[in-house]
This record gives sequence, structure tokens and C-alpha cells, in this order.
Amino acid sequence: MKRPVIGVIGNSYRIENRFSVQMVGEANLRAVAEVANALPLMFAGIPEVSDISALLGVVDGIVLTGARANVHPTRFGVEPHVRHEPYDNARDAVALALCEACVDLGVPIFGICRGLQEMNVAFGGSLHPEIREIPGRINHRMPRLDSGEIHPDPAVVFADRHRVHLTPDGIFARLIGRDTIAVNSLHGQGIDHPGRRVVIEGIADDGTIEAIRIADAPGFALGVQWHAEYDPQLNPINRALFQAFGAAVVAHQNSN
Repeated sequence: MKRPVIGVIGNSYRIENRFSVQMVGEANLRAVAEVANALPLMFAGIPEVSDISALLGVVDGIVLTGARANVHPTRFGVEPHVRHEPYDNARDAVALALCEACVDLGVPIFGICRGLQEMNVAFGGSLHPEIREIPGRINHRMPRLDSGEIHPDPAVVFADRHRVHLTPDGIFARLIGRDTIAVNSLHGQGIDHPGRRVVIEGIADDGTIEAIRIADAPGFALGVQWHAEYDPQLNPINRALFQAFGAAVVAHQNSN
């Protein structure tokens, strides 16, 4: 059987402040290849380059990765603010349309961090630009040194930071085999109001939404707020998610 292909969305960056590039974190590619057992194929998060219909004719599943840029607030009816930059309007255009297309067509889709946020916005939900500013919430951003610089040790940056309580007997609880898990946390923006069809299946101790599914989706359509791509080769929670995604991709491939 031909190895399934999973499209991994790119993000806009500038190298040396001169060259526009599309980038994907290598951990996403390795998670797809080594745990989902599929061929990762990076595609541009640029609507003029990535034709969604053509893309979905090539791939068997989609990963919407995390990213530095926030989803642009005008996508959910809020005015932008310089404090919450950068934004990536091009990726927004591709990702939001992809969320709806994948669900409509039954193409497996897995949203990670920004990807979960995109899934929520695609179905009419809204985001809060800084979860830590909501009373009672913790700081979900990545750890920093006293100097303000991001901690240089990835093991510290991606360490488990808080618990997530999963819906008993929900999809996530069944896949992972438990109702409470510990996860990493590297985000500022998060879900404010869930969109239509967005079913909450995981909530942090402080009330932050951490795991969602799209109701009545004919295929795999799950999103997580944590960075599941970091260590699925070793972490049983993240491995279970990528393996389930890989199995769904194979089933979709075989159905065509």
C-alpha cells in the first residue's frame, strides 16, 4: 500500500529581514513520519500558492501546526492591537478555509496550538489574545529567564506545565486511556467563545480550553492547545494522538 501523505501547513517568516520564506518546525515533520507513519508534505500558507481543492486531491490528511503569529482578530470581529502582533493573514486565509473543507469532505485534520485556535475561528468562535490576563488564569506562555529571554533548554520549555481534565468517555479520554493528563504550555492566545460545532473535551485547571473536536465531523477533526508534536516518540499521550491521526489518515486513504 502506498504510504499516506499528510500536508503540514507552512508559516510566513522573513530571513535576514529580506527574504520571505515558508517554514515548518522539524518536530511536526518527524511526528508525522515517525509516529503517524505517513509522508509529511509541507504546503504554503499562502492562498495564492496553495489551491485547497488541488491540495486535498493530493494529501490524505492535514496538520495545522503551532506558530509564532496570532490569528488576526478581525477574523472573529475584534480590533487588532500592536501588542498582539505578529499576525499571518495569509496563513489565516488558507487554514480557516481548510478547516471547513476538511470537515466537509471527511479529510482527517489535526490542529495543534494555533491550529486548535484556527479550528475554533473557522466555525465561528472567538479567541482571547492573552489568556493570562483573564482573572484566575495562569501564564500559559513558554518559560523565560529572569532576563526576559526565552529559556534556552527545550526540555524546560516543553516540560509539562499543568493538568488537563478530559471529558470522561470522550474521544480524547478513550484515545489516551485516562481522564486527566499533564501537558506543556507555549501559548498566549486561546479560545474565548467556542464556535458552532466545537465540542470542548479538555480543560486546564484554570479553565483554559485545551482539547476540542468538531461535532458530527465524518473524519478525524481534533485540536489540542498544547504542542503534541514535541515528543510523541516518547510521550504516551502525544503518541496516542498521532497514532490515532495516522490510523484515520490510512482509513481515509483506503476509502478513496
